[in-house]
Amino acid sequence: MKKGIVTMRYLVTLKVTAQPDGPPPADLMEAIFKLGQEATEAGALLDNSGLAPSSEGARIEVSGGGLTVSDGPFSEAKELISYALYEVRTKEEAIEWASRFVKLHRDLWPGWEGETDVLRLFGPEDFAPPA
Repeated sequence: MKKGIVTMRYLVTLKVTAQPDGPPPADLMEAIFKLGQEATEAGALLDNSGLAPSSEGARIEVSGGGLTVSDGPFSEAKELISYALYEVRTKEEAIEWASRFVKLHRDLWPGWEGETDVLRLFGPEDFAPPA
């Protein structure tokens, strides 16, 4: 983003709740690539990637003074499949980018269902003592 403009960073996660068998359609992947290019050129998209299934991950839990490490898969019905990191001026701008991404799935992959979370990331300025 340009100097002097106040921005916020948002982490957008995508979870799948229903997915047709087989890989994503080629036209969906092409549309996702074009949207990513547009967001990058606009200076909004900082990073994005697909995520491996939770079966390849681990969860670390602190409870009752103890630490437990559990291998995936995790028991959630929704699988987290990707993320994007945006730097934008408003929450509404982050929601617009995320909505465009999800609409591509809806429009180009019949039977796909999912949800996305748009979460603001704290920066050092959020923890600075009051001036």
